[in-house]
Amino acid sequence: MKTIAVGIMTKEEYKQRTIDIAKGLYVPKKHEPKVWFESMKSMAQILSNENQALLKTILDKNPQSLKELEELTGRAKSNLSRTLKTLERYGIVELQKSKSALVPKVKATRFKVEFGFEAA
Repeated sequence: MKTIAVGIMTKEEYKQRTIDIAKGLYVPKKHEPKVWFESMKSMAQILSNENQALLKTILDKNPQSLKELEELTGRAKSNLSRTLKTLERYGIVELQKSKSALVPKVKATRFKVEFGFEAA
């Protein structure tokens, strides 16, 4: 499985970074995170124990639909759908379209966190 490098950066810092990239003032390095969280707290919410258990269930049971995953986990469809869409937005899962259903696939099982502080 893939390792995703994630970073912690405030909204303001991320906004400035994006502007600098667009202006050509900054070129991201190859090893830099592609996924950014605003805080350790927001990252912890996405990678919560509950969501880790969900990812493990997808890996172990290989459900072929959200309905099947709902039955395996006991989670409500609306909650499950919202969680999976959030995880997909961060590149952690992929919802593949099959003939009649969305099939959840885990894209990352390892996370490398990068953050730091700069002097003012």
